[in-house]
Amino acid sequence: MTILIREADLIESVADALQYISYYHPMDYIRALGDAYEAEQSPAARDAIAQILTNSRMCAEGHRPICQDTGIVTVFVKWGMNCRLDSAHALQAVIDEGVRRAYLHPENRLRASILADPAFGRVNTRDNTPSVLHVELVPGDRVDVTVAAKGGGSENKSKFKMLNPSDSIVDWVLEMVPQMGAGWCPPGMLGIGIGGTAEKAMLLAKESLMGDIDMAQLKARGPASRLEELRIELFDKVNALGIGAQGLGGLATVLDVKILDWPTHAASKPIAMIPNCAATRHAHFHLDGSGPAYLPTPNLDAWPKVEWTPSKESIRVDLDTLTPEIVASWKPGDRLLLNGRMLTGRDAAHKRIQDMLARGETLPVAFKGRVIYYVGPVDPVGDEVVGPAGPTTATRMDKFTKMMLDQGLLAMVGKAERGPAAIAAIKEARSAYLMAVGGAAYLVARAIKAARVVGFEDLGMEAIYEFDVKDMPVTVAVDAEGVSVHHTGPLVWRDKIAKARAAEPA
Repeated sequence: MTILIREADLIESVADALQYISYYHPMDYIRALGDAYEAEQSPAARDAIAQILTNSRMCAEGHRPICQDTGIVTVFVKWGMNCRLDSAHALQAVIDEGVRRAYLHPENRLRASILADPAFGRVNTRDNTPSVLHVELVPGDRVDVTVAAKGGGSENKSKFKMLNPSDSIVDWVLEMVPQMGAGWCPPGMLGIGIGGTAEKAMLLAKESLMGDIDMAQLKARGPASRLEELRIELFDKVNALGIGAQGLGGLATVLDVKILDWPTHAASKPIAMIPNCAATRHAHFHLDGSGPAYLPTPNLDAWPKVEWTPSKESIRVDLDTLTPEIVASWKPGDRLLLNGRMLTGRDAAHKRIQDMLARGETLPVAFKGRVIYYVGPVDPVGDEVVGPAGPTTATRMDKFTKMMLDQGLLAMVGKAERGPAAIAAIKEARSAYLMAVGGAAYLVARAIKAARVVGFEDLGMEAIYEFDVKDMPVTVAVDAEGVSVHHTGPLVWRDKIAKARAAEPA
């Protein structure tokens, strides 16, 4: 018997699932992150996890995005061979209509981040389509669908290599993870694909991230295969690196390591690794011809009872009277609460500023004595002045840092580490880099009391805004001396973890 899958049912199910994962974390992630919070001994990492958990609960209650980067949509479809799509349109078009409706939902509009003509024009499609679709024809009477929304900060940290057959997988992973920095917003998951061909290994790595976090259960029962042994070994050794939440140094860098493999050529050993960030977003549903699929509302009582509040040591900063002397007084790891007016800008704005300066043109806003926040916010809904507005990865702005500091910029706010050139420019200018927590976008947005576009309005979410903030939490990540907590923190915690493990009974 042929099962008819109605076009409208598939569209509605995809749209519902994408809205769902924009504000509900998977419960396996919440449980694992709650356990990591209880075990964490690093104050900075514990504070970051508290912000992520508090943000998660707020988003679940308010039905607003966990992260301002609401991702590029990837869809895995296993189509039962007894099913037929009742539509005149291609499956890609039907899936994309579901994506379009989800991202343009008037009560929870999601950020459109997808650019057409990626090599040249890079024009925003405005509705986050098209999605990336993978289809497999399988026996059966139903259609199984997995939808995921992957942020650019974590996707950009993907790694791949054609290893020699005798090369060590463990050594390669431990070499790559520190190179990934903190732009992927740990703690999260590592997805690893081994074998097949180059593109198959990458697909396996991405698909492995769709599974539940079960490392605690795996350790409790013990490994039943060589791949499970490898998962445990990598989990323990990656966490022993001491990178920690947001790269600040700590016990929890990953909550799980997932691995899928496929037979490969005798001369080859392809390996791919893709991290999943603190905004872990994926959902699974199936269609059997009986109507659309809707995901169950999770029990909010299942969230850990964590309510982040600023630490007593936090220093309130008035951005409107900020001076170079105040900036130079900040120490690495200091927790600040920003108040006053702050500019925003990210990739496209920085590139346009560079082009305008090269042509001798006047910029739309003066940066002298100001602080800039690397962010591309979600559009506001209701009475919001701005939607979720967490930080974007600061390293992408490294090549523009000296140029901006030369304009008189006093400090920058973003997420993750800065590279050597940016740190050198910060030290030379006696400025600072401040880190906001990635994965706490709704929490951060609550600190923004007013927002207006002051430049490059045509860039949409990449326009230059002026925010008026009240007690926006940040950490001094690079001080005026060029000392970076993303360098010092992991080194300290790597040493602490090594000493603790050496002291354990044999």
